[in-house]
Order: sequence, then structure tokens, then C-alpha cells
Amino acid sequence: MFMGPGLRRDDGNRRLRLNTAAPAPHLPLMIPFSVLDLAPVAEGSDTGEALRNALDLARHAERLGYRRYWMAEHHSMPGIASAATAVALAFVGAGTASIRIGAGGVMLPNHAPLVIAEQFGTLESLFPGRVDLGLGRAPGTDRAAAQALRRNLASDENQFPRDVVELMAYFAPDEQSPRVRAIPGEGLSIPVWILGSSLFGAQLAAMLGLPYAFASHFAPAQMMEAIALYRERFQPSAKLDRPYVMLGFNAFAADTDEEGRRLSTSLMQAFVNLRTGNPGRLPPPDEHYAETLPAPARAMLDQVLSCSAIGSPETVREAIRSFVDRTGADELMITAQIFDHEARLRSYEIVAEAMAE
Repeated sequence: MFMGPGLRRDDGNRRLRLNTAAPAPHLPLMIPFSVLDLAPVAEGSDTGEALRNALDLARHAERLGYRRYWMAEHHSMPGIASAATAVALAFVGAGTASIRIGAGGVMLPNHAPLVIAEQFGTLESLFPGRVDLGLGRAPGTDRAAAQALRRNLASDENQFPRDVVELMAYFAPDEQSPRVRAIPGEGLSIPVWILGSSLFGAQLAAMLGLPYAFASHFAPAQMMEAIALYRERFQPSAKLDRPYVMLGFNAFAADTDEEGRRLSTSLMQAFVNLRTGNPGRLPPPDEHYAETLPAPARAMLDQVLSCSAIGSPETVREAIRSFVDRTGADELMITAQIFDHEARLRSYEIVAEAMAE
């Protein structure tokens, strides 16, 4: 039985387990855990250092037994270094050995489907059996940058389902290929995921029989409704025979609850800056930051961080287990926008240790 991209089920055991090329010290986890990295550019740093830190994080996650390492496409944002997602993934893929690499995701309205098929066909040719392609329909930027990317805004987001189908067709074997061919890409087995933060993506993933990733780490409002809709309407396909849900989840894990809360304030500042039209590099922690905010901003952050584990190993373990029990997630994609790189590495280590016990 096909269990979803890169997964297997142990005989007589209903738990999903990680399937890695070599045993990792903290396995097995309760479900597979993966990494979503925005390659944060911290204040006082630059994009080169951010991308080198991304590779370091991917290697760290690989040693810990995380299943996937994904990067996200964002544009015109000083604090995110992963705009050229396929290029950054090539750098990470060349420096790792077994962890799956992928996009979480490519914002398809910004690109011609053929271009993405060629880019990810190239990645799969270089790193066979390790590449995922997550697709989203948001621009990943503001209107001005979207127009600069596309030269115009004629590429309607409502064409997203058609573009997904076109892109998948480029991966078909050559005898099934259209007149235009993706080389590299044609005939390669590249798992395609639908990403979303609303009900639209859930419906499309269900209709196409594809795995579904929900952005609950920053837009949790419709999470439970989207999961239910996807599972209820899922149509088995040649790609997947049952629904498979991966959920985004923030983790700010540290030795103490106080330190975890302090680390989380960098994301708080970055999110408020973004929402108020002033995006910048990832700020250092400010343990008193929340106290300075008006009530509406605090309420916004409470909602944004509702799918999060913040604190000590015990606190993190309890929060993650509760979240998985509530959602029935098949996999969690952990993201950690932490200012200090060493603290970020330690956070992922604590999560792996906590959930393996």
C-alpha cells in the first residue's frame, strides 16, 4: 500500500515511521517530523550566511532523523533568503545525503509550469529519490513584486488547478508527454503536494488525490475545517491511495519555558512588522516585546502562534502530542524562526529528543 511520498508502514504496526537511508539516534518518532526553513536573514547578518546556515540546519536535521527539509518561496522580503528556491535546494541537496529536499512551496502563479517542471526535474536528476514539489497559489509577496516577477498580473490565481495539472503532465513518461517536453523532468517520479491555508487547496488536493500540507504555523483559522474537507472528499489516485495530511507547526524549544518564550519573540516582532507593512530582517529576541503591544496585536499573535510548542522539552512534548491527537496529522513540518542559529539547531534537537521518548 502506498503510504505517501517517502513513507512506509511497518507490518502489524499502525504507526507511521521515518524511512531514512541510515539509522538516526532519536528514532522512532510518533509520526514523521520534517523541517520548513525560510532561511531567515537575522539582523546583523546577510543572505550568504543565511543560506550557509540553511545547509547546516539540513545536515543537522538529517542526523536527527527528520524526514524532509523544505524551503519556501518568498520575494522582496529582506528577512528571507529562499526566493530562488530551486537554486537554494540544489545547494542543500549537494551538501546532504539522505534527507528529502523540497519546496514548501513554489508559488505557481509566479511561474510557467514548464519552468518549474524543468527546475525540479533537474533537482531530481541530481538527487534521485529525494525531491518533493509543494505547490501553492499565493504570490508569496506583495502586488508590486508579483507584477515584477510576472511582468503583468494576467496569470490568474484561479488558473492554479489547470497549471498544477499541466505541470504534472510534464513529469509523465515520454509516450504520454505533450508536444512540449520538460527535459529534465519527463518520466521522473517527483511527488507533488498541494499547499494551502484555506479550503481551496484542501478541495484541489482531494480532487487530484495528492498529499496536502496546511500552513497552520501562520494561518491556523481554517485548519480543522480544511483537514476534514480534504479527508471527506479525497479521491484515491495513482499517486496516493488514502488522504495524507502534513501540518505546519512552530517550535521554540529550549532548556526552560522562559528561554523558549524569549526565543519566540523574534518571530512575534517579524510577524507584526510584516503585517504593518514594514518587513525586515529577523530581529533579536526581546522578552518584554509582547508587553509593548496593543491588545489587537497581542490577539493576532495569540492566533498565529496557536499551533506552536514554546518552552522546555516537557512543555514541547505535551504541546506536540496534544496537537497530533487533536488533528490526526500524518506528519508535522516544524518551523523555527529563531534569531541565533545555534539556538535554532538546539530547538530542532530538543523536538526530536522529546518526541522519541
